[in-house]
Amino acid sequence: MTLNDTHDVFTQVVLYTDSDGRARFAERQIALTEGSPAARLSACMPSGGLQLRRSPVGFRSEFHCTTTPQWLFVLQGQMEIGLQDGTRRVFGPGEHFYSNDTLPVGAVFDPAVHGHCSRQLGDEPLVTAFVRG
Repeated sequence: MTLNDTHDVFTQVVLYTDSDGRARFAERQIALTEGSPAARLSACMPSGGLQLRRSPVGFRSEFHCTTTPQWLFVLQGQMEIGLQDGTRRVFGPGEHFYSNDTLPVGAVFDPAVHGHCSRQLGDEPLVTAFVRG
């Protein structure tokens, strides 16, 4: 199959650790090569569990690294992810990112260099689903 139609790929937003130790966003295409023309599917990916989280209005985190790579899907509310370089992205219901900004091997966590911060936006609690990679 030639993947030349936007219906044949899923765009995965990835939060990762770059070679300089800083978190960055990238987009990666996942081929939807299985299923039928009416319901395109990717290959089955392994997972290590599902965890649900509810964060109240006003939730925010300090800079931190992801400890275990995982998909994060927003089910309700809005979540803002901030990076050290000032980049900010907001994710709402039905949106996702793959969180893989782990601490580089041998590094000691430096909150001025490593990781990301997050916060709940708006007037409704944030509900997310984590699927371990």
